[in-house]
Amino acid sequence: MTEINFFSEDLQNDPFEYYQHLREQAPVYRDSMTGIYHVSTFDDVRHVLQNPKLFSGQTRSARDTGSPRQHRVNQLFKDKGWLPASTLIGRDDPNHKQMRALFNEAFRPAKIEAMDAFVQETAEALFEPIAAAGHCDWVQAMAVPLPLTIIVKQMGAPASDLWRIKSWTDAFFKRISMMLTEEEEIECIEKEIEAQHYFQPIFDRLRAEPDDTLLSDLVNKPIPEWGRTLTDEELHAEMMADTFVGGSETTTNALSAGIKLLIENPSVWDQLKADQDATLRPFIEEVLRLESPVQMLLRRATAETHIGDTLIPEGALIGVRYGAANRDQQQFSCPADIDLARKKPGAHLAFGSGIHHCLGAPLARRELWWGFKTFLDRVEQARFTPGENDFTYQPHCLLRALKTLSIDLDLKEDTIDQP
Repeated sequence: MTEINFFSEDLQNDPFEYYQHLREQAPVYRDSMTGIYHVSTFDDVRHVLQNPKLFSGQTRSARDTGSPRQHRVNQLFKDKGWLPASTLIGRDDPNHKQMRALFNEAFRPAKIEAMDAFVQETAEALFEPIAAAGHCDWVQAMAVPLPLTIIVKQMGAPASDLWRIKSWTDAFFKRISMMLTEEEEIECIEKEIEAQHYFQPIFDRLRAEPDDTLLSDLVNKPIPEWGRTLTDEELHAEMMADTFVGGSETTTNALSAGIKLLIENPSVWDQLKADQDATLRPFIEEVLRLESPVQMLLRRATAETHIGDTLIPEGALIGVRYGAANRDQQQFSCPADIDLARKKPGAHLAFGSGIHHCLGAPLARRELWWGFKTFLDRVEQARFTPGENDFTYQPHCLLRALKTLSIDLDLKEDTIDQP
């Protein structure tokens, strides 16, 4: 079959035709540029995710000592900051399970439920300047600040530092894109180290004066099986990967995608207007399935095995293509369409599967609920602002992130004077 360049601008902006080609012609496709085996069908992706002993989150093999570039990157962290340790996604059980227990308490249903009013208030407050102006870049006005405000509060950082923190999360986001030159990667790491020096005094303060934030728990609660609390290197890794980026970036991307899909599909909007109570949750699940904010993550084969008919060598990297699996026609009828009556609407893989299933999924769904509901409750009609949208996505091999979404909107008459 024709070679596929996963780094091309065309694929980055619209990968779904490529995914269909992969599912039909090469469901396990070895990329000659990287050696990665890309898995694209729903059943194969689920097989990889649900067999963590065979497909490890530790994507460097024991024999991999790292490239010269990686050594230079590591040394920069050591010289100027803290070399981040493995994050949750890069750990295997039992180590992964032991560490994840720290987060489970923070994301248990009762705590998420208790945050509901704050999420609603935040979404409604963010919408007020949008309503007053009648237009906005939805990405910057709502999709970025809503989930980031929530995680900033959870981590006990000042709300006034939100956009400063965003500049640091952007650096991490870019660094994991697999798209940077070494010079660009170094620039991103310098920003991450800046973030490390911002958070290190907070770690030190919380050790002396614990409070009720999630960050205080991460700093102070020991992992029983380890007989210790997290190190600074582990804390800095979790701050960027699993809290600020994992806890905001993917929700940002789904919030952006959902409004774009609403404007493109007026019949779906009509269904939501007719019966929001019955259709908003299915709409959220369809946005997650169709757009898959996490398009791909990597695993490594711990032994020689087969995926389908393809032999996978021990140590091979596996590209787990969530974005392809979630549009698999063998699993979902009319997979490119929004179907608000779809049976089992949450039976997609946008949040993963198995031991690494996203622990922040309930909070993400709540943020999406209030982000979309606030829009639907206030907006009668919305349009793409003429001449201001090119609908391009950030260059990234793992995540799908719309750069901007400029919209004009008309408010519902009975909400125009709403404070």
